[in-house]
Amino acid sequence: MSEQRGLNWLHGLAGSATLAGFPASIKVVDGVLGERAARFIAVVPDASNPFPRARKGEVGLLEGWGLAKAVDEAIVADAAQAEKRVLVAVIDVPSQAYGRREEALGIHQALAGAVDSYARARLAGHPVIGLLVGKAMSGAFLAHGYQAQRLIALDDPGVMVHAMGKAAAARITLRSVEQLEQLAAAVPPMAYDLGSYASLGLLSERLTVASCVAPTQADLDRVREHLIEAVRSIGTGTDLSGRLGGENRQASSRVRAMLREQWSAR
Repeated sequence: MSEQRGLNWLHGLAGSATLAGFPASIKVVDGVLGERAARFIAVVPDASNPFPRARKGEVGLLEGWGLAKAVDEAIVADAAQAEKRVLVAVIDVPSQAYGRREEALGIHQALAGAVDSYARARLAGHPVIGLLVGKAMSGAFLAHGYQAQRLIALDDPGVMVHAMGKAAAARITLRSVEQLEQLAAAVPPMAYDLGSYASLGLLSERLTVASCVAPTQADLDRVREHLIEAVRSIGTGTDLSGRLGGENRQASSRVRAMLREQWSAR
């Protein structure tokens, strides 16, 4: 049984008044963050999901389109507002939903729709924050949270970021899990731990709380304060330039500088 981290944090931060009109695996709550209106969104396990591959919190067809709908509704509702509502993606997604039916019915389009919606929201002036409370894996993370200007992670062994699970990665690379872990120790982008991920400049913060599974009131207050501070730090920014300062991202910064230089010289 899933720990339901995403649902626990969603309800703790935003309440339990989830909006109707979404798949059972998509939970959306409108609330406030400090003095700003906010929409909190989470993908949760649904044992009755009509797509078996998406019953444990994976992001599949229903989830991709459901996320897109949740974000698009906020974009449309706030189109005429000078101050757009904050979007908080509460992230605990073990994978995209791999399956023959999902591939045949266009999971790539469903997940791309979610990515597009989050990106358009950010560019329209919605502060977008990703709160990593569990796994952030594969295309699921790309669809739900990766477009955020700020990524905040709970500092816990159960919070992992990677393109795929260890067993799958070992099969693909023709290595054992032990060999993969040895490789990850020397190559940060291959690692699963938050320290390695943070070294790439992609995390804005790592927070320690008493319980990542069942947050206490103190945990909720602490995280809420940091979410509010993230909104303040985003300000009116709409890009992802804050990710380029990591110690293991220096090559990316140099390449970008060289491209700008060559482009300007044309």
